[in-house]
Amino acid sequence: MNDDSNNSTTSDRAVEVRRVLVEAAVVAVVGAVIAFAANAISPRGLALARNYFPSTTGESVRPPLMPLVAGIKANGLQWVDGNRAVRLFKDPAFREQRILFIDARDEEHYREGHIPGAYEFDPYHPEKEIATVLPLCQGAEKIVVYCTGGDCEDSQFAAIALRDAGIPNLKLFVFAGGIGEWMTNGLPVETGGRNSGAMRNADR
Repeated sequence: MNDDSNNSTTSDRAVEVRRVLVEAAVVAVVGAVIAFAANAISPRGLALARNYFPSTTGESVRPPLMPLVAGIKANGLQWVDGNRAVRLFKDPAFREQRILFIDARDEEHYREGHIPGAYEFDPYHPEKEIATVLPLCQGAEKIVVYCTGGDCEDSQFAAIALRDAGIPNLKLFVFAGGIGEWMTNGLPVETGGRNSGAMRNADR
C-alpha cells in the first residue's frame, strides 16, 4: 500500500512539474511575441538586424567595450580599436609627429607607464600641459587619445577639451582599449617622462 502511495505521489509530482514547465514555456513564448510586436510598431523600436556599433574603419568592438564605444559616439567622437592604434603607432607619421598619442591620465599613472612618445594631458588639470599639447595638436593630422581603458572616460574628456580648444573633430580618435589593452598585448611601454628611454617590451 505504501509503495502504491509513493508511486502515486511521485507520478503526481512529475505531472505537476511538467504542467509548470509547459505553462512557463507558454508564458515565455507569449511574452516574446508581444515584445517583438511592440518593438515592431514602436517608432523607437530597435532594428533587430542593425549593427548598433558600425565601423567605418574596420575596427571591431569587443563586448566589454560596447558601452564605452557607445559613449564615445554619443559625444560625437571617433574611436579606434587596438589593431588600428598599433598601426598608427608604427606609422612613420608618428615619428614625424603628424600622428600624436595623448595620455589622458594623471602624472603618477603616466610615469608608471605610457605608450612611448605619448604626451601627457590630464583633462582635470589642462593648464599643466595645454601650452605644449595644443600647438602640436594643431599641426598634427591624427590625434589618438587614451586613458586606462575599460570604463575609464578620461580619454573622452580630454578629446572633448581639445575639441573645445579648437582642434577639429576629424583629427581626434579615442583608443577605447587604452593602456590596459596595450599592456595586455605586450606592446612597448615607456616609464618616467616622455622620451625617457626607460622601456619595457621595447622589441615589440
